[in-house]
Order: sequence, then C-alpha cells, then structure tokens
Amino acid sequence: MVSVKLQKRLAASLLKCGKGKVWIDPYEVLQISMANSRMDVRKLVEDSLIIKKPNVTHSRWRCRQAHEAKRKGRHSGYGKRKGTREARLPTKLLWMRKARVLRRLLRKHREMNKIDKHMYHDMYMKAKGGVFKNKRALLESIHKGKTEKATDNAVFDQFVAIKAKGKATKERIAWRKETGVLNKAAAYLV
Repeated sequence: MVSVKLQKRLAASLLKCGKGKVWIDPYEVLQISMANSRMDVRKLVEDSLIIKKPNVTHSRWRCRQAHEAKRKGRHSGYGKRKGTREARLPTKLLWMRKARVLRRLLRKHREMNKIDKHMYHDMYMKAKGGVFKNKRALLESIHKGKTEKATDNAVFDQFVAIKAKGKATKERIAWRKETGVLNKAAAYLV
C-alpha cells in the first residue's frame, strides 16, 4: 500500500479543510502518490481525483417525528413526567380559561338583549360559584331560565285577568244592588 499522507496534508491545506474531509480516489493511488508538490496536488483536485467531501448535516427528521408524536399525545406517561400535575397544567389556569369563556358568553348575550341585567347577574354569580361545567351547561341554564320566566309571566297574566274579571263581576252586582235592577229582576221572577 502506497502512502499518500503528504498528498492528503497538502490537499487539506489547498481545499481549506481538515484531512478527514479529503477524499482520494482509491483507484488512482499510484498516480496521486507521485504528486509531491502543491502544484501537482492542485492539478489532481482539478481532475477530481482528490475531492473535498460535502458537509455532513445533522438531520432533524427524528426530532420532527418525535415532536409530531408528542403533539398527538404520545410519550407523556408517568415515566416522562418531571413536574407535578399542578406544575404541568395549573388548575388555576384551567379555571381562568373556563371563567373567561363563560363571562364572555354572558356579556355577549346581555349586549344582544337575549338576557336582562338581572338574569345576567344571577348567571354571573352562578358561573363564579362553579355551577356550570362548560358553555353548553350555561346556555342550557339560560334557556331554562327564560322558559321558566315566560311561563311565570303567562301564569301571572292569567291570574291578573281572572282577578280583573272577578272584580268586574263584583262591581256589576254592586251597581245592580244600588240601582235596584237586581230587585226588579227578582220581582219579575215572582
């Protein structure tokens, strides 16, 4: 085996890289070993018998794959966890998110006049007390409250109408007594 140590060193100097980056054609070792000056080595580089190897890039493919899996929820078992549950996702943060969602919904409904200020306040305080698990539960409660209010109003209106009718009847009877119309009718009957 012919030594090409000198040629490798000269090539590294010319190509401005380390000796590990220099590739020498194994089939042309004899010809390369004859080159003993920088000029000869430069000629060999031009003839592509000596080449500077390309830069080896550090692949991020595995990293990307792992990241994709983590986004799907993989690799998050007990063995991978460092902080406590509270440290990883604080309950306060969850509460803040939920409260903001519910309060935003209530504000929107009040501005659109879907609920009045009294119902808004009632629902706001219930949301603060943790009555509603999510937005759907709050909406159901709002609809239920509105229907109850509507039925209460209807019942109250009926009650008022019945009371007014009874009052009118009493007034009519009293008027008949005063004017004697009732007595005349009784006299006709007799």
